[in-house]
Amino acid sequence: MGSLHPAIPMLLGSLLLPFLGRRWRGLLMIGLPAFGLYNLLGFETGDSMTLPFAGFELDVLRVDKLSLLFGYLFHIAALVIGVYCWHVKSRLEHFTALMYAGSAIGAVFSGDLLTLFLFWELLAVTSVFQIWAAGGSEARHAGIRYLLTHITSGLLLLIGLVMKYQAGDGFGFETMELEGTANWLIFLAFGIKAAFPIAHTWLVDAYPAATATGTLVLSAFTTKVAVYCLARGFRGADELIYIGAVMCLFPIIYAVIENDLRRVLSYSMVNQIGFMVVGIGIGTDLAFNGAVAHAFADVIFKGLLFMSMGAIYMRLGTTKGTELGGLYKTMPWTTFFCIIGALAISAMPFFSAFVTKTMIMQGAADQDLTWLWMIMLFASCGVLEHAGIKIPYFAFFAHDSGKRPKEAPLNMRFAMGISATLCILIGVFYKQFYALLPEPTTYSAYSFTHLVTQTQLLVFSAAAVFGLMLIGKYPPEIRSVNLDADVLWRKGLLGIWRKGLHPVFLAASAVEERFLAWSPKAVVRLFGHKLPRFSLFREWAGGAVVVLITLMLGVYLGLVFFA
Repeated sequence: MGSLHPAIPMLLGSLLLPFLGRRWRGLLMIGLPAFGLYNLLGFETGDSMTLPFAGFELDVLRVDKLSLLFGYLFHIAALVIGVYCWHVKSRLEHFTALMYAGSAIGAVFSGDLLTLFLFWELLAVTSVFQIWAAGGSEARHAGIRYLLTHITSGLLLLIGLVMKYQAGDGFGFETMELEGTANWLIFLAFGIKAAFPIAHTWLVDAYPAATATGTLVLSAFTTKVAVYCLARGFRGADELIYIGAVMCLFPIIYAVIENDLRRVLSYSMVNQIGFMVVGIGIGTDLAFNGAVAHAFADVIFKGLLFMSMGAIYMRLGTTKGTELGGLYKTMPWTTFFCIIGALAISAMPFFSAFVTKTMIMQGAADQDLTWLWMIMLFASCGVLEHAGIKIPYFAFFAHDSGKRPKEAPLNMRFAMGISATLCILIGVFYKQFYALLPEPTTYSAYSFTHLVTQTQLLVFSAAAVFGLMLIGKYPPEIRSVNLDADVLWRKGLLGIWRKGLHPVFLAASAVEERFLAWSPKAVVRLFGHKLPRFSLFREWAGGAVVVLITLMLGVYLGLVFFA
């Protein structure tokens, strides 16, 4: 067993970052994940650890093949991020990135729901600073919306685990049936973080608003922790099959028409998580292995694509397709690595997704879920279009924008090189990778049927895309704002506030003003002392988050009381 809990090196080590110079911070950003990975290699399946907390005995460590795989993944991701962020001057970004990574590691090794909740909340608090570090009103507002969404997720998880405890089920974090209010609340908490449909807009809203490096940091952990939790808690839940199918499909439409390439990748992330959710929902050994393997591969190849877009954003301050093109002339290495990421996400033979995504599709075929297999086949064509072709084409080749930015810094290129190498190694040495998966498997990704089918899919899909471009029917890159599900609360809730609640608060504020004008005089007459002046209603705008949380806690108390 390792000498330290896997989350400790990064959680405690990050506390040193604010006191170090830039070079030492860079070394620590690389050294702590490397040491953490070395420490993790000392753990074996079956290792555990408990700690007393507030009268409870918490299972703070549970080691099995599922948690180990995600532990390896998050350490590798943190290491790559450390290299990529070497040039960053912001202490805040470095500090919160390591705390964020440590929180994700702590979450996947949690043996009970209460421990998970503690790391769940730490994930939300640390990650939001990657958005706010970008500065400006857009990042500030996106960060607030992000934080509210994840606080809501945390409250649902808290309510669910308390209700389970009151029902006598304890805090155990094992496979749960979708029965009863408590389990449904926990399911919804996981679903919000996994970007389920309707709740997905926090992802496409916040990720493009983050810093060039912050988007990479955000892409690596939050949703994958949620995927892990769904795999741990709701394997075989039929509802996940239908939710995942929807997630595979609808982001394709938005990705095709979106102009901002970082938003395209954000929608693509929702699409890829859909495959994972489907695999967990099917629940067979093959499909489940595929979901977990694809989560691992997705962090690598999606991170590589976000890194290439981050390099462009750092040099030009934009990733809008209408403002890019011709960048291959001065950014050849970034172009090359972006193409590697595009081939990997498109499931090209000898690249990572070829050996992971196919396990999920074969799992659907084995269960005679033909309709689901067809949906995932169509979604795979969409992935090739929006991530495999659109991202590198419009960023580097579509037209000459006349911009000649410098190549990405050496540390960025080195980080992209590490991820590109991993994309190929997973695709080539897939049997060794399969040995790390939770369930034993004899599946062979390079069967003749799969090779022929996937090659046909890639060739005909690419021909269709380029054919549409040649005849001028491919949706052009245009400056626009695309409405998504968040319009329901950005406009709908705002309308309710303006027409319903706001007049009530204005009336209450007027009454309060009259009371405040009279009460100090009355208090002085009675007691001879003044009271501090305060207001319940004039501070509504500034205290909106506090009021909202208070209301949600009130709902929780009501549920507990009546339950």
